[in-house]
Amino acid sequence: MHNDELRRYLEFYQDLGVKTLYKRAAPAKPVTIVSPEPEPPTMIELPPLAPAGDSMAAIRADIGDCKRCRLCQQRNKIVFGSGNESARLVFVGEGPGADEDASGLPFVGRAGQLLTQMIEGTAAKEGIAIKRPDVYICNVVKCRPPENRAPEADEMEICGQFLSRQLLTISPKAICVLGATAAKALLNTKIGVTKMRGEWQKWRDIPVMVTYHPSYLLRQYNQNAKREAWEDLKKVLHFVYD
Repeated sequence: MHNDELRRYLEFYQDLGVKTLYKRAAPAKPVTIVSPEPEPPTMIELPPLAPAGDSMAAIRADIGDCKRCRLCQQRNKIVFGSGNESARLVFVGEGPGADEDASGLPFVGRAGQLLTQMIEGTAAKEGIAIKRPDVYICNVVKCRPPENRAPEADEMEICGQFLSRQLLTISPKAICVLGATAAKALLNTKIGVTKMRGEWQKWRDIPVMVTYHPSYLLRQYNQNAKREAWEDLKKVLHFVYD
């Protein structure tokens, strides 16, 4: 079994809350006894999905000048993430766009400006004293997909190991997932945002709120979605900071 395949199995079982796997010992050579007793199973501890004593600096170093998937071919800069690395709230988007690819920072284009307004505007109205630098913001994939297409499954899987390590290292009180692609990557679901939003989900043991991606909210015909996204964000902020 290849390492990537083994990691997928381990992630699946750990998501189910399984902490140990049991491996039955090889059967003994046949002997002439009437009722042979089976060997007792051997308990195998599941290895951790992140290195012991992991840190954001170690994750950055491990990514390096990443060439693990095809997204490296046209990227300008790797977009690792930004904000408070001890944040109580993390936002996870889909992937970098052109502005992010140029700057190396997540959510700095029009969608990012709207996200900043949402975070700071909602916090101010609700009497919560936070600004964008107080949260952490990152994406499922760290390199810009060509023509801003959605990341493909293998790309999200390869880059997902680093996202998982980021989230485990920060260990926030909650995660706000922006858009269907990020929800699929983090929660392994095909359910649309409209059906998932407003209700708490779980990644590992961390509460997750799924809401609309800011780029979706920029479209003029999505006025109702804007109101719903602000409601979702208000719920998240009060849960985290009250």
